[in-house]
Amino acid sequence: MSKLSFMDKLLDGVEVEWKALGKVLVRTKGTKITAGQMKELHKVGAPLKIFAGGKTVAFVDYEDVPAKDINREPSIIVKSRGVIEFEYYDQPFSHKNEMWSHHSNNGDIDIKYIYYFLKMNEFHFQNLGSKMQTPQIATPDTDKYKIPIPCPDNPEKSLEIQNEIVRTLDTFVELTARKKQYKYYRDQLLTFSEDEVDHLPMGQEDVGEFVRGGSLQKKDFTEIGVGCIHYGQIYTHYGTYANETKTFVSEEFAKKCRKAQSGNLVIATTSENDEDVCKAVAWLGIDDIAVSSDACIYKHHLNAKYVSYFFQTGQFQSQKRQYITGAKVRRVNANNLAKILIPVPSAGEQARIVNILDKFDALTNSITEGLPREIALREKQYEYYRDLLFSFPTPEVEE
Repeated sequence: MSKLSFMDKLLDGVEVEWKALGKVLVRTKGTKITAGQMKELHKVGAPLKIFAGGKTVAFVDYEDVPAKDINREPSIIVKSRGVIEFEYYDQPFSHKNEMWSHHSNNGDIDIKYIYYFLKMNEFHFQNLGSKMQTPQIATPDTDKYKIPIPCPDNPEKSLEIQNEIVRTLDTFVELTARKKQYKYYRDQLLTFSEDEVDHLPMGQEDVGEFVRGGSLQKKDFTEIGVGCIHYGQIYTHYGTYANETKTFVSEEFAKKCRKAQSGNLVIATTSENDEDVCKAVAWLGIDDIAVSSDACIYKHHLNAKYVSYFFQTGQFQSQKRQYITGAKVRRVNANNLAKILIPVPSAGEQARIVNILDKFDALTNSITEGLPREIALREKQYEYYRDLLFSFPTPEVEE
């Protein structure tokens, strides 16, 4: 059963009561502390986190803060001045006294469910705060804000719905975090100083060469025949590497095409946005795969997957940008790709890096298994599903 159909059934016919947040959660105060004191008391590795505005935090010992000012419940922290936003935290904490936080003392309320609802409506509070000379909101702004409570007369069903909404949205948040972590480690593994390894032009004779694909369009596809890769498929159908094609051309037509061999890279050289220009797939299947124009074949003496991972790094992206041309359609040509520098460690080191990144790649992708296909295809998927999951009837406006 898909996630979407499950939620449809879960929410089908559900009644909802809109309650003021102050009637649902407990509001707690912060501690009296200045920015200077936070800086002075901060100790790396200390157990208690103190929040200030924006991203400012300090870690202190428990005895540094009055016991009455320490919150030990999973809470929603309201950053009420300057950058107005909400943050969820489930470890012991405190915060400056111009801020406040909310927690639940009711087992029928999932605090994180309310956090996600507030986070979705963060703009409402930012708009309220913008009316002040220094952006800020007051406690009544959150206390009086109404929260949808599904199945108010059936606490068990209500909590089931809240928990499922939280679990679904947590999945997206975790995926985002994993992808950020993966990107960081990938870039670290593929970054070398100039005295560690040679950084060579990708088109240097003993490194590789770029060959533009041939005249191949979607209308040329056939049911069976010679495997082919159209440049547009690289954006949507292929990952870091592939060993089988999605489409074919006739044997007669294939004779006119330029072909990739196993171990080559196939690179899309055109797109409507800079990010997708030069998206690459390492071809690890059979030889003689037809490749379309608006794509390049990279023939090289390196580890194919190592090169494919390199194409995803910030250092490659920053180099390619200087060569992108075009207005509506953005392009990079083979001659300019050949100028881009790639770090070239030993073959053994390339294989070691690929082995690590393959594991990260599998770990990152594993979380999406079982989610419906629409998730991978939708832009702003998190916002779409969050809005869908909170699509309760809105409260009637009181006269």
